[in-house]
Amino acid sequence: MRKPPIIHATRDVRDSSFLRVEQLDLEFSNGERRTYERLKGGGMGAVIIVPMIDNETVLLVREYGAGVGRYELSLPKGRLDRDETVEQGADRELKEEIGYGARKLKILHNLSLSPSYMTHMAHVVLAQDLYPERLEGDEPEELEVVPWKMADLHKLVGRDDVTEGRSIAALFMAREYLAGRFFPT
Repeated sequence: MRKPPIIHATRDVRDSSFLRVEQLDLEFSNGERRTYERLKGGGMGAVIIVPMIDNETVLLVREYGAGVGRYELSLPKGRLDRDETVEQGADRELKEEIGYGARKLKILHNLSLSPSYMTHMAHVVLAQDLYPERLEGDEPEELEVVPWKMADLHKLVGRDDVTEGRSIAALFMAREYLAGRFFPT
């Protein structure tokens, strides 16, 4: 197991190139007025990919999560680039993070992070018919790729290093889709 990076300092940032706060003055149907704040997403959106190396095995990545201060096991994911379709972004992220491209990509659904105070949405993409191809990514270290049997998802979600909700939801969506019990609209 890798040792987490050292945190040399922390500080509050008022204006960040990564996070933007937006205020909304709202009036509800009962006449009640409130001001809400939300984090406004930037860019073109994001993708979270369920890469299936075969019909029973998904490829996960172990990546350092600065928010929780440890390595987490999750699905490959990333932001979409300008003028990039969801499928193009998913394929690029796969090549950068796990060293595979996909011949077959299916958008399953969208996930929000926290709809009460964030506008961010991520497209869940199932990737099949994988082939080896690597692109240079923006990760500070190579990500460990971990194969996991879909039949053992119940064991995966009980692990201490698997807490990223989007990955858990996307894995179950993919499992249900592959079993013929989930039909994306």
